[in-house]
Amino acid sequence: MAANTAFVIVGASLAGAKAAQTLREESFDGPVVLLGEESEHPYERPPLSKGYLLGKDERDTVYVHPPQWYAEHDVDLRLGATVTAIAPDRHEVTLADGSRIGYEKLLLTTGSSPRRLTVPGADLDGVLYLRRLADSDRIKESFESASRIAVIGAGWIGLETAAAARAAGVEVTVLQRSELPLLRVLGREVSQIFADLHNDHGVDLRFGVQVAEITGAGGRANGVLLADGSRITADAVIVGVGITPNTQLADAAGLEVDNGIRVDARLRTSHPDIYAAGDVANAFHPLLGQHIRVEHWANAVNQPQAAAKAMLGQDVAYDRVPYFFTDQYDLGMEYTGYVEPGGYDQVVFRGRRDTREFIAFWLAEGRVLAGMNVNVWDVTDPIRALVTSGRPVDATRLADSDVPLSDLLDRPDSAG
Repeated sequence: MAANTAFVIVGASLAGAKAAQTLREESFDGPVVLLGEESEHPYERPPLSKGYLLGKDERDTVYVHPPQWYAEHDVDLRLGATVTAIAPDRHEVTLADGSRIGYEKLLLTTGSSPRRLTVPGADLDGVLYLRRLADSDRIKESFESASRIAVIGAGWIGLETAAAARAAGVEVTVLQRSELPLLRVLGREVSQIFADLHNDHGVDLRFGVQVAEITGAGGRANGVLLADGSRITADAVIVGVGITPNTQLADAAGLEVDNGIRVDARLRTSHPDIYAAGDVANAFHPLLGQHIRVEHWANAVNQPQAAAKAMLGQDVAYDRVPYFFTDQYDLGMEYTGYVEPGGYDQVVFRGRRDTREFIAFWLAEGRVLAGMNVNVWDVTDPIRALVTSGRPVDATRLADSDVPLSDLLDRPDSAG
């Protein structure tokens, strides 16, 4: 391949595949090279802790495109191809096999990796993390053979895997350092709802605890020892204590890195011909007026589309409001907006919390920062409109299910 003619995408992820798709949809007819470390075609990650893990979705449904799509659209997909270095001055990337690929524009969709435990016993067999398709397969296999598991971490991954384990008939203990699940994300008012949900489904929730060691026998994990000396027996241990953006390549190449690869609203890095999108990108958000890094599916779907258009010279800015969702037991939830931990002064509920059919709104100075609909559907668009309007709303009317959400935007003079 001639040097410096290709658009190269490092990371054959959902984000990488969507960027390649967008380049072709925008009529780019030059070489597109999509490089991925894994042997799997690009796939979506939400099913790994939801439908696929639960056994509801077939394996083929997780892939972004059918395998033949890449050849049909003249996308040079290279699996098992690890990029070891980027040379911005030469506009080329180096692969583990020593080969080099020149690029005109480069997009980094390198994603993130699970944070690893560093306690004794963390390397025992049966200590499982969930990030890749093969990880989901291993966890599903553990559900078939285990009678009890321990889940370390009560974030989204921890709670979703706990729900899947309970659906498989496995006894579950969840261990969390903070006093409630999802406390930093949702705040005390809403996180208690998820604690109650898992309690109602028989999960043994242990909050305010610290893991001291993973115990084992014969090289395999058989429990968790806590700092207070108590021990949780488990046939497998699932760890979900967060993820870390994969910024090593960018850092070594001299790109600006700060909680991810720092990019502007066009997803451009500190080098004008290199872009980043997805989990790894800490992007300036025009609506919020600050850099944010979003680790959710909708961002991996939409952000690389904007990056691809920017790479083609189009005047774009990524300003979509963050969105994510979860399914646990009989609870389905969508969250729209963005709130810094502790960055709100009021939570308003609309609907019934006792039956888990409600919308929660996070407000600051009367303005809606985010909304979370639980078992209430077809309200994402009006919630998004409330968030993006930036206008104060009347909290009493916001809480009134008889008042259409659209009315709150139509009458700004009613704000109180």
